[in-house]
Amino acid sequence: MGRAELLGGNMSIQDPSELWGRSDGGADLLQDLGWYHGNLTRHAAEALLLSNGRDGSYLLRDSNEQTGLYSLSVRGKDSVKHFHVEYTGYSFKFGFNEYSTLKDFVKHFANQPLIGSETGTLIVLKHPYPRKVEEPSIYESVRVHTAMQTGRTENDLVPTAPSLGTKEGYLTKQGGLVKTWKTRWFTLQRNELKYFKDQMSPEPIRILDLTECSAVQFDYSQERVNCFCLVFPFRTFYLCAKTGVEADEWIKILRWKLSKIRKQLDQGEDTVRTRSFIFK
Repeated sequence: MGRAELLGGNMSIQDPSELWGRSDGGADLLQDLGWYHGNLTRHAAEALLLSNGRDGSYLLRDSNEQTGLYSLSVRGKDSVKHFHVEYTGYSFKFGFNEYSTLKDFVKHFANQPLIGSETGTLIVLKHPYPRKVEEPSIYESVRVHTAMQTGRTENDLVPTAPSLGTKEGYLTKQGGLVKTWKTRWFTLQRNELKYFKDQMSPEPIRILDLTECSAVQFDYSQERVNCFCLVFPFRTFYLCAKTGVEADEWIKILRWKLSKIRKQLDQGEDTVRTRSFIFK
């Protein structure tokens, strides 16, 4: 059941089924929208769009922040961005626009709107990602099945995966040997920060492994504004964004990545210590 439908029980606000602006009394609700994915998580939305979507693919899902708030997840070239869509009880608010009916809201997307964020990246919303996708009922046959005698137990089965959390955009980077500043296209996926000559370049100039990064912080040592740095054992990388908001967004997502990496490393160390204690 969609969040908008739940709001229908409140007599002080308009039933979302009426937001279609229909006169035939039809009970068209938000879940009838083919690209509304209900309580799909942010993690699952990014996995879907990155693995099976394309540039300009998007979907609408419930936000876990509060009732009446939704998330529009949009795939760019190499990342997924998330934007708030708010149901006020009488209308849908998205960006700078407000739509009195759900029908008007959907019609806006039919015209392939162009949206941009603080990073300056522009995305044309071209491909609504369907909630229902054809799946083959084909399975592989197990031909070999054996187990290695490693001494591991069920306590060693700790589910881990690199956190998704993607981001992309232009940043100005200071050179390593020659301290000149050049604008590069950066993409953040899993535990890797890559930078390219520009957005259209197929191969990155360099890939930074965030498992080796010890800190991300604002930097005021450069004669530039909106700068931050990434500290590695071999070098400190200095980067500048166009705005303070954009720099803050990069710092927040990078710090979040580092916290998840450290948590996974701590879990691995705890497992090793536990096994060492058992075998003593």
